[in-house]
Amino acid sequence: MTRNPTPWTTPMPTTKLARSRKHRMLWGVCGGLADWMGWDPTLVRVLYVLVSVFSAAFPGMLVYVILLLIMPEGD
Repeated sequence: MTRNPTPWTTPMPTTKLARSRKHRMLWGVCGGLADWMGWDPTLVRVLYVLVSVFSAAFPGMLVYVILLLIMPEGD
């Protein structure tokens, strides 16, 4: 007998974390995060902008640049 997952649990990502070529606005960082988490790329971009604005913008830009340098280019 298998247990059904509860509705509030989400499955772990099965894709590799990489910058997106398909959902790219600048360098594909937010699109790659969205693909990895299985979310809508627009939602990730809006959340990123909101978090960046409410954190005085600099930490958000720094995180974006770090992810840009660390994340490999997607297929």
